Amino acid sequence: MRLTPTERDRLLLRSAAELARARRARGLKLNVPEATALIADTVCEAARDGKRLAEAIEEARSVLGPDDVLAGVSDVVTEVHVEAVFDDGSRLAVVSSPIRGAVGLGEHAPGAVVPGPGAPQPEPTVHLHVRNTAPVPVSVTSHFHFFEANPRLDFDRAAAYGMRLCVPAGSSVRFDPHGEGEVGLVPIGGDRIAIGFAGLVDGPLDAPGAKSLALERAAACGYLGAARDGGAPASPAAQASPASPAAQASPITPAGAASPITPASPITPAGPAAQADADDRPEGTTA
Repeated sequence: MRLTPTERDRLLLRSAAELARARRARGLKLNVPEATALIADTVCEAARDGKRLAEAIEEARSVLGPDDVLAGVSDVVTEVHVEAVFDDGSRLAVVSSPIRGAVGLGEHAPGAVVPGPGAPQPEPTVHLHVRNTAPVPVSVTSHFHFFEANPRLDFDRAAAYGMRLCVPAGSSVRFDPHGEGEVGLVPIGGDRIAIGFAGLVDGPLDAPGAKSLALERAAACGYLGAARDGGAPASPAAQASPASPAAQASPITPAGAASPITPASPITPAGPAAQADADDRPEGTTA
């Protein structure tokens, strides 16, 4: 007998469901795999009997009650998904609240996520007014270098250098189109090395000249707020060094201009007149 992978899965589900029925018949309370298998098998059998999707789901909800399962099972088995073959084809049946009348244990349930004691949150050291000039919303995550945030956000970039949003890790702040608001910032911790982001720093934040160079790059790239208060000073590399006396003395021809040409000696064009002069010379005379 050859079985497809789907048929083998169906037999495995049926075996687990029969084991669950046998144990329940002996008065045992079912665990998570047993309860899940029994509910899913009920859906598949109802579909095989010719019932419709809604009828199969309702029948699966009536199989188990709170007294049929171990404590905490209803907190874990909150929804069962199974693909069953109905008269009109395969359908995915989603059985929500499969254990009827069950009262959950809440934070005392097995595997429940219980928040720990609240960690002290840092206080913002800088408050900035931010205006979104873009026609689309802009979101900035908690640990993004705020100085390098979207160029269409208008705020004091110099004050935001080396800072991040003072919000819980993993969260973000959204700025609506053409909206504005105030945000709190705290210094970036750790080694204070900014790699990536918008590529305006790509190195240690506190390196000598790093801030002025980053402001210069931001202003050149059109970041709003980077040139506030007169703009960032130019980097030493960008300032031209004075030319040497030798360089000042020698003339420089502008690019694209014609170089001066020393007039050449007169050249007699070849033509009838030149040929006539040659004919008038005495015989044996060379030009």
